[in-house]
Amino acid sequence: MERLWGLLQRAQQLSPRSSQTVYQRVEGPRKRHLEEEEEDGEEGAETLAHFCPMELRGPEPLGSRPRQPNLIPWAAAGRRAAPYLVLTALLIFTGAFLLGYVAFRGSCQACGDSVLVVSEDVNYEPDLDFHRGTLYWSDLQAMFLQFLGEGRLEDTIRQTSLRERVAGSAGMAALTQDIRAALSRQKLDHVWTDTHYVGLQFPDPAHPNTLHWVDEAGKVGEQLPLEDPDVYCPYSAIGNVTGELVYAHYGRPEDLQDLRAGGVDPAGRLLLVRVGMISFAQKHFRRPRQEDRLRPGVQGNTVTTAQDFGAQGVLIYPEPVDFSQDPPKPSLSSQQAVYGHVHLGTGDPYTPGFPSFNQTQFPPVASSGLPSIPAQPISADIASRLLRKLKGPVAPQEWQGSLLGSPYHLGPGPGLQLVVNNHRTSTPINNIFGCIEGHSEPDHYVVIGAQRDAWGPGAAKSAVGTAILLELVRTFSSMVSNGFRPRRSLLFISWDGGDFGSVGSTEWLEVIWGPGQVIRQWGDVGAGGSHSTLVTHPQGYLSVLHLKAVVYVSLDNAVLGDDKFHAKTSPLLTSLIESVLKQVDSPNHSGQTLYEQVVFTNPSWDAEVIRPLPMDSSAYSFTAFVGVPAVEFSFMEDDQAYPFLHTKEDTYENLHKVLQGRLPAVAQAVAQLAGQLLIRLSHDRLLPLDFGRYGDVVLRHIGNLNEFSGDLKARGLTLQWVYSARGDYIRAAEKLRQEIYSSEERDERLTRMYNVRIMRVEFYFLSQYVSPADSPFRHIFMGRGDHTLGALLDHLRLLRSNSSGTPGATSSTGFQESRFRRQLALLTWTLQGAANALSGDVWNIDNNF
Repeated sequence: MERLWGLLQRAQQLSPRSSQTVYQRVEGPRKRHLEEEEEDGEEGAETLAHFCPMELRGPEPLGSRPRQPNLIPWAAAGRRAAPYLVLTALLIFTGAFLLGYVAFRGSCQACGDSVLVVSEDVNYEPDLDFHRGTLYWSDLQAMFLQFLGEGRLEDTIRQTSLRERVAGSAGMAALTQDIRAALSRQKLDHVWTDTHYVGLQFPDPAHPNTLHWVDEAGKVGEQLPLEDPDVYCPYSAIGNVTGELVYAHYGRPEDLQDLRAGGVDPAGRLLLVRVGMISFAQKHFRRPRQEDRLRPGVQGNTVTTAQDFGAQGVLIYPEPVDFSQDPPKPSLSSQQAVYGHVHLGTGDPYTPGFPSFNQTQFPPVASSGLPSIPAQPISADIASRLLRKLKGPVAPQEWQGSLLGSPYHLGPGPGLQLVVNNHRTSTPINNIFGCIEGHSEPDHYVVIGAQRDAWGPGAAKSAVGTAILLELVRTFSSMVSNGFRPRRSLLFISWDGGDFGSVGSTEWLEVIWGPGQVIRQWGDVGAGGSHSTLVTHPQGYLSVLHLKAVVYVSLDNAVLGDDKFHAKTSPLLTSLIESVLKQVDSPNHSGQTLYEQVVFTNPSWDAEVIRPLPMDSSAYSFTAFVGVPAVEFSFMEDDQAYPFLHTKEDTYENLHKVLQGRLPAVAQAVAQLAGQLLIRLSHDRLLPLDFGRYGDVVLRHIGNLNEFSGDLKARGLTLQWVYSARGDYIRAAEKLRQEIYSSEERDERLTRMYNVRIMRVEFYFLSQYVSPADSPFRHIFMGRGDHTLGALLDHLRLLRSNSSGTPGATSSTGFQESRFRRQLALLTWTLQGAANALSGDVWNIDNNF
């Protein structure tokens, strides 16, 4: 730059100094013109500081100035223009350099966190506490952490846990109004509430559930006290059943098989099972076969695990040995039973596949996920009394517990009578929504939600998630007030009815995505939000959410301890989670990030952290039903379950004691993790979803399938189609990655096109060849039904147990070639369809498959 300035000065010295063009202020009626005045140039002449109207003036008359030597006209003109030409070249060079520098920074594909990820709003005016102009990832991170740190997260958890908030209660109605009012006070673009009328099951105060001894003559005897009549299993079958008692460990299918192998037949008897390992619903259900797969709307096609073995009913108790025995930490009272619903599914089981709005003409059917035998939770004290009465073989060592001073026996024992009188009630539930609209892709939503209701105090179950959700709303609202605007819309949701099987979230998904007729229209937007109305649409709204939702982030069950960190998620989010873990400090390991804490114990961080989405998570329906990638974070105790979940002892005080005073730090870590994930998802120009990961997922599953390739070959069958489809998907993913890398990032049309293809990847894995009404969880990797890869693998295992061993042989309980061909076709064409969709335009599809 100094050399260029020196050249400019030298050019000025060599140029004629007798004639320079100077612009001077012109007053009066001539102010719209420019005056050009010839005057002697002098060193140090002042330059004009401000632009003002000028008039161009002609040369002075001949003779009015000292005569100058005659010059060739073109030479004189060239000498006069030289300094301006040099200055112009300098400006062009500087401008080109700056443009090239900015373009290079924007198109760099491997710059990591230094890449521009923020808004390009023309009116962007950041707060004075931050850099003027464009914000980068570090600026956004600092802004987010500053405003998050100003919150009162711990106080919100405490206050929420003290409020009654059972779905449908008066306390829940008051909390709903308070939370909506809190959202309306924030800087949100839309705030609204959806009301659904759903079928929930509650105990009958006039006819409580009971448990009695029954003597050998069948006479009902002494009643066993159920300490808390409010503890029950929603959606249990109603009835009065009698039978001898047997101990069945966790009630899994393999447990019942071992029980029968040990000479104790569960047929006609009541089963005593422990809390844990599988959900309450799974304790009652076996894996569905093809002929009786889970089909909402068809009652009884899927029978319970217990009924499959002829059992009459189930009693569920918390075994102390399964929970923390650390003396400094609190433990569950021996008189406390554990609440839990037993519907194998999500949403309102009495309106499967349809949104539960008032005035809706519900189909006269119910979910086949409802059990057909009664179930009742009991305390450890009652279980101890029952176990003392059992005779028969001694239970295996791994079945033993700590309730008795002597070994547990399998039974059978004395007779029992179980009476369940729960009743169904049409109950209004309310989901609360708040939205910050994106500036560039407002029709693409990053969704974050938390369950609001709780059967008891629910400190860990829902108070923590609700508090974190409110803090994130407040934090992002403060960021918006200070100039932040996301590229995509942020949608914050407080769910109702979660304790009954993610009823609120599933019903909303059925409205937005399913075959329902009800859709939403936003009303006028005011300073505090907007009102909304519900209207009918003649064609439904079949494809809204999977075309618009980017990711769902669940805050449920976020803090159950602080030793281990798990992320239950879709493979698409694994790489992003790894990146964000490196940005969040560990709440209990000073000086370490969460990522460093994880890899310290296991170098394979994803094996330590990543888990599949469980059905009892609100995030499950987003992925398995709608095809939207989802994640649920959980801090947990090391190899021990949080003992108070789903009990009346899930209080703020007990949660604080379990974490030994670290509850605020752990909740803050979850808020930081979720918030930084939201920033990346809502503000990166290109969605940070790793669409190539599913190729690795298929490869792992193929490793399991290869075990049976020899058996299939003996029958003239092959898995080659699956191999080819997987190859096509990998090639399509790599092709898309190369297209993105070589494209112009500043091209908004291309960016949006790529983002749409990326955000639909999860949807591509919903089988298009099965009915959503028959198989609502159509995801071939995470769903349920005969179309899934898991079902195909289970069927192949029957090859080893087929008694005939003859190629082509069929059996109602063994391997069936026709069923295998159908499963293989469903799986292969779904995977191939995903590969074709990822390829983009029709001329890019590989037709050689």
